[in-house]
Amino acid sequence: MSTPGPRSLAEALRLRDDASLAALLRARADLITPVPTDLTQLATRAGTRASVVRALERLDRFALQTAEALAVAGDPASYDELLGLMTGDEGDPTVTAALPRAVGTLREQALVWGGDEQLRLVRTARELLAPSPQHPSPTGLGPTVQEATAGMSPGRIQEIVATAGLTSTHDSVSAVAALTGLFTDRRRMAALLAEAPAQSREVLERLVWGPPYGQVTADPAAHLRHLLDRGLLLPTAPGTVVLPREVALHLRGGRAHRATEPLPPAPEPTAVHRPQVVDTTAAGQAYTALATVEELLKDWDEGGPTVLRAGGLSVRDLKRTAVALDVSEPIAAFWVELAYAAGLLASDGEADERYAATPAYDEWLEQPAAQRWAGLAQTWLTATRTAGVVGGRDAKDRALSALGPGLDRSAAPEVRHRVLTLLAGLPEGAAPSPDSVLDRLRWERPLRGPQQDDDLRARLARWTLTEAELLGVTGRGALSTQGRALLGAPAPKKADTDEKGPGDKLPVHRVPVVVEPLSPAEQAVASAAAARLLAPLLPEPLDHVLLQADLTAVAPGPLQRPLADMLDVLGDVESKGGATVYRFTPGSVRRALDAGRSASDLHAFLAAHSRTPVPQPLAYLIDDVARKHGHLRVGAASAYVRCDDDALLNEIMADKRAAALRLRRLAPTVLATQADPATLLDGLRAMGFAPAAESADGDVVITRPDAHRTPPRTAPEPVPDGPPTPDATLLTAAIRAIRAGDLASTTPRKQPPSATAPTGTLPRTGSAETLATMQAAVLTGEALWIGYVNAEGAASQRVIAPIRVEGGFVTAYDHTADEVRTYPLHRVTGVAELADEA
Repeated sequence: MSTPGPRSLAEALRLRDDASLAALLRARADLITPVPTDLTQLATRAGTRASVVRALERLDRFALQTAEALAVAGDPASYDELLGLMTGDEGDPTVTAALPRAVGTLREQALVWGGDEQLRLVRTARELLAPSPQHPSPTGLGPTVQEATAGMSPGRIQEIVATAGLTSTHDSVSAVAALTGLFTDRRRMAALLAEAPAQSREVLERLVWGPPYGQVTADPAAHLRHLLDRGLLLPTAPGTVVLPREVALHLRGGRAHRATEPLPPAPEPTAVHRPQVVDTTAAGQAYTALATVEELLKDWDEGGPTVLRAGGLSVRDLKRTAVALDVSEPIAAFWVELAYAAGLLASDGEADERYAATPAYDEWLEQPAAQRWAGLAQTWLTATRTAGVVGGRDAKDRALSALGPGLDRSAAPEVRHRVLTLLAGLPEGAAPSPDSVLDRLRWERPLRGPQQDDDLRARLARWTLTEAELLGVTGRGALSTQGRALLGAPAPKKADTDEKGPGDKLPVHRVPVVVEPLSPAEQAVASAAAARLLAPLLPEPLDHVLLQADLTAVAPGPLQRPLADMLDVLGDVESKGGATVYRFTPGSVRRALDAGRSASDLHAFLAAHSRTPVPQPLAYLIDDVARKHGHLRVGAASAYVRCDDDALLNEIMADKRAAALRLRRLAPTVLATQADPATLLDGLRAMGFAPAAESADGDVVITRPDAHRTPPRTAPEPVPDGPPTPDATLLTAAIRAIRAGDLASTTPRKQPPSATAPTGTLPRTGSAETLATMQAAVLTGEALWIGYVNAEGAASQRVIAPIRVEGGFVTAYDHTADEVRTYPLHRVTGVAELADEA
């Protein structure tokens, strides 16, 4: 005699051990927020529509196909019936081997419950996956004969039964059962279809894999009438017919799906490179990434673009940034968003709000290069802000701008992590094709919507592959050693180290890699490990340049920060790349002099940092600009010019280009104007002079540009994709609380003969009876069931073993909380003894 299975999902959960409950709560984290009071509430929550939809969306393709097959099977269905729907009449060893895992997944996530003889899909999942005219089943199957004939007249049902060659019955229920038996009998069904005209069979072939609905006229053709008379097509509405599920399954050979996919497609490598080539290529990209972020923030050092009223960068400012960085606009948006996500830039919050670097940027600059890269890469890996959507439209048809609202995509961290994990599972140095990566992701999370091209996960995966290459996490499309460390993945197995092209045969062995997302503490460890691996691959900063006679300096590599900062003032960057070329001009030398440097300082600086002698033309340029620098002095009149050489002032007054400045002579050595000092300085410099600004005390004003910083800002927090996965501590506490609450709600109680309260309500006893029962339990050591209302007014039921009753309080061991607690007696609503079998 077989043991009866659980009668409900709550009973099925009650039979689980703690490890199984922990797996459920880990897979469906929404069930634990807040912690259910007992297993009945957990089962109820697991069956809500929002929770079931979320769980179905996280199934892989084969597990989802298994759930879809259960939705068109009987309720309950046996495992053999499910296997038949998945493999068909011919069988499939691969599907047969994979099905237990899929059923186990559905059971673990509480989407299916019951034993192998009574598999039940939770009601909400069946409603979502079962065929209906409004929501066709992914299997392409239609309703059953019983469902399709629900509104049909008894006389018409009897006509169909008779035409199909069956014996007439006295009621519609038995008639429908007989028709169903015919359609599910393979031998009789084959004979019935053999009698059908060829055109009729063609109609059935067109409907067999779905959609199962078709249109007919009021006077259908003979081949359609043949099908309608025998119930092979059943009317569902005027002019609409449907292929019954039983007929379709016969024509399909018993298969619920045209093609089952029990195994995930493996990402296919298109090339395998030597690991050293991958790592050095990725290191070069990492260095470029650091230089790009520095260049971006240096460009915004004195205050960047203004903030739009709706937030974010304007299209014009993004274009200017792209030109300054010499990249495309989507790539510029990526660097801007990465710096923002890392907390290196933000809006300054002023009345004329602008973007600028944050104080954290200065701290970031002081870190070693490898550590700076690891911080950026870890930020990218966990950030939800997605630069790829910049330029698109939101749900309200508003443009999405860089640094603006609406760029968070909660699925981004998971997709990035999964893409890199797939790369980590390939042989070392192997670069997969993007399409094969997308195929794998679609198998792991099949798209349930109608538009495959609009799949956000597919777009996120493509952006991930591009951004990982830009950052240096990958090199030549393969995961680098430092990228693997950043992910926390195990060391790879060695692959063929020869360079191969797309047409060459590649190693087919793969190592399945499962890398769980890291906790914040683990992320810090992984970032440090990635930085250690990257550091030896980055070029050492240089302390010298090569000066050339054409007034240029060549930096053959990255420069030490003080040298680079000074050259940025003294010269103009002419070209970038493996080597940076700086050009010295009168304007750039004057800029250095304005910053407080003297000619002797500049000569000494160049001599100390050049591996070649200082060219004579450069020395002459510095001396010539310095000789003229400060000869003219500009102050506020609104502005004035003073000079001890009145001949020079005469030259200025005679110059036609000075007409716009409207200068007038106040004294032989002083000119005045209504223009402000900045305008006067710019005008004189445009005329070829080298004036210097002076203060009210007559001292030269040093015009070193001041770095503009925002107040301290925190980096934007990622937007979670639903509740976070609970850790082991939370799971242990939650399961303990759920089981304790379940114990309190299901423990049998003694009820007095007059009790009429329904089961599950709080006990109600008078204060005297409550006190007497408590005191008696202290003497006997028995456990009691009590109702309790806390200070917030929340009612609960508990099982306690009283230890002491005094002063209006009862001290007891609370079986529900598994600890000793003290309760005020006035908050106890009532008390009851437990039944003997408890």
